[in-house]
Amino acid sequence: MKLNHPLISCDDHLDLNMLPADLWTKGLPEHLRDRAPHIEVIDGRPQWVCEGKSWGGWNGQAGPDTGPKAIFTAFDRGGITDLTERRPAVPELRIADMDRDGVYGHVIYGPVTSINLADTEFRDACYRVYNDWLADYCAYNPNRLIGVPMLPEYPESAVQELYRIAKMGVFKQANLQIAAAETGLHDERWEPLWNALEETGIILSFHVVVFIMPGSKPNPAAGKVAGHMTHAKSFVSQFIDPFVDLFAWAILERHPKLKVVIAESGVGWLPWLVEELDYRHWRIWEGREFWETRGGIPMITKPSELFKRQVYATFQESPTAMSLLKFYGPDNLLWASDYPHPDSIWPNSRATIARQMADLPDETIRKLTFENAAKLYGLNVAAMEAENEQIAAE
Repeated sequence: MKLNHPLISCDDHLDLNMLPADLWTKGLPEHLRDRAPHIEVIDGRPQWVCEGKSWGGWNGQAGPDTGPKAIFTAFDRGGITDLTERRPAVPELRIADMDRDGVYGHVIYGPVTSINLADTEFRDACYRVYNDWLADYCAYNPNRLIGVPMLPEYPESAVQELYRIAKMGVFKQANLQIAAAETGLHDERWEPLWNALEETGIILSFHVVVFIMPGSKPNPAAGKVAGHMTHAKSFVSQFIDPFVDLFAWAILERHPKLKVVIAESGVGWLPWLVEELDYRHWRIWEGREFWETRGGIPMITKPSELFKRQVYATFQESPTAMSLLKFYGPDNLLWASDYPHPDSIWPNSRATIARQMADLPDETIRKLTFENAAKLYGLNVAAMEAENEQIAAE
């Protein structure tokens, strides 16, 4: 197995607990700063607080419960004990961690949560501040730090922010926390977003989000060991409705230049669902005269063909992904390390790749771990390979 090419991990993170404490207090317009998300110490632990509600913990301040034992992370596995450095959010420290892992590039998702604020101006401004900061952060080394800005989960705001970030000229992809969206993808209010994505060429991603759905039943496993198992349900359940809607409402059919990345939800459930969509598609066409009397048949192309044309999915250490390569083909899967999450494979990415891809041809391995991402994001392959060789030499 040859792994002398640059490795691009297509799902990595800048979590809320690692962001700068003054991100919003410094970045928001002056008339909104007194409401900005900020750090407060509650019960001895620093936390993000906004509008009187805690958004979650923060690791940038020493304290009795802020060390690595407070919650297991990849840094425990890697023997890094000082979380107050906020390594993922400090470009030079992140790149040092990437070098230790033997990974050239990270596709970087922001906080896996929703900025759920009632005030539209305030909410959208918070998204803008994060996205502007992310652009500056990635400018440290844009070849290696591939940021994914966040879109508000409201159609009109999402369109406005997409056009704004497109003008920056630095982003290739934007993330929509679809599980937190105000309305389903069937809503015609989303149509301008699909048009804007095609117009700008920016890729859309759906990433798993960690939050409690409004009106949801209490989770009996919350805070218990059982929660680590039941948490897996959300990795699929969040995506089924929007994924099917991409086909059922002919979104992909009508927008052939739209590219979608399904991130951190596994890949084993997708083939069955695509197969089922193909079957339903065939049954519709079998009775097309009947359906034509009820408003026509919106989708002509088979779902499996649309899927291979426009949808990509990320995977980590997944024997299932390897066994499904015949279904996916070598071009639509994107390898990821998930740095720095507890279930990531950092700092053992190369050993993990070697183990799970041992039976694959070198050409396929190169596609899964480098070329697919480089092609999707329009990256400068020659420049990346040259810099990768220089890093390896050092």
